[in-house]
Amino acid sequence: MASRKNVQQRLLAYSFITPALLITLGVVAYPILNVIVRSFQTEDGYGLDHYIYLFTNPIALENLFYTLYICIVTVVLAIAVAYGLALFMRFSNSRIGKTIGALYLLPRFIPGLVAVNAMITVIRDSGLLNRIALTFGYDFKPGLMFNDKGIILMNLWFNIPFATMLILAGLSNIPDSVIDSARDVGASRRVLFTKMIVPLTMKDVMIAATFIFMSNVGSFTTPYLMGSTSPQMIGVSLFTQFNNLNYGYAAALSVVMFLLCSVSAAVYIITNMRDKAWEKQE
Repeated sequence: MASRKNVQQRLLAYSFITPALLITLGVVAYPILNVIVRSFQTEDGYGLDHYIYLFTNPIALENLFYTLYICIVTVVLAIAVAYGLALFMRFSNSRIGKTIGALYLLPRFIPGLVAVNAMITVIRDSGLLNRIALTFGYDFKPGLMFNDKGIILMNLWFNIPFATMLILAGLSNIPDSVIDSARDVGASRRVLFTKMIVPLTMKDVMIAATFIFMSNVGSFTTPYLMGSTSPQMIGVSLFTQFNNLNYGYAAALSVVMFLLCSVSAAVYIITNMRDKAWEKQE
């Protein structure tokens, strides 16, 4: 009787899960499979023509490496700044620290298009910074538009608050008693940071880096409005190819973008699995 009841409970659970699973397959899995199939379609049938072009054409390769360069630089700078902010907010009781803690998430609530346009009015060569400099007799041109610098600057605006939130959550999980005990036995600030704080927050850093990378690989608004026409980030190149009705090549770009995000997702999964294995050992 007990086994029969268990079977009925499982069937009931599966009956609740099945509709959600079917919807997921229809909304997520089918489009992905459709894009993969389309990426192999050519005028003569099926082949690797689009991928061969993607990995042999100098312009296509430049766009790919340009995207990776911007994503990696954004990740490194965003994590470095976010870690510093999180440390300051976690261990500082000053009014400045409390003010930063109250306002650091504000950029996340500003729509992306609004933030990009506002940044453009400030940093373009004839923008606000230039007009302020002109009042002092200096023609200051930031040179941040239509190149990688402006894109990275805007990426930092979007990603530093998110990374700070994740790292701060990890730092908050470290009890004050543990830190005080380490100080009581003579641990210096350098030892506390390198031997305790960094290892205990490494999972949060990896998760933040993963999501920052994934969010910027396929970004469109910032590179479209602030980036150059050549090289282009993958998201802008995908938009261009789609508008030019090059659906097969656009699909191949989408697959490459998906694979790059999958690598980041794999890092995220492995990080979580290692953390859970460590918790079980405890």
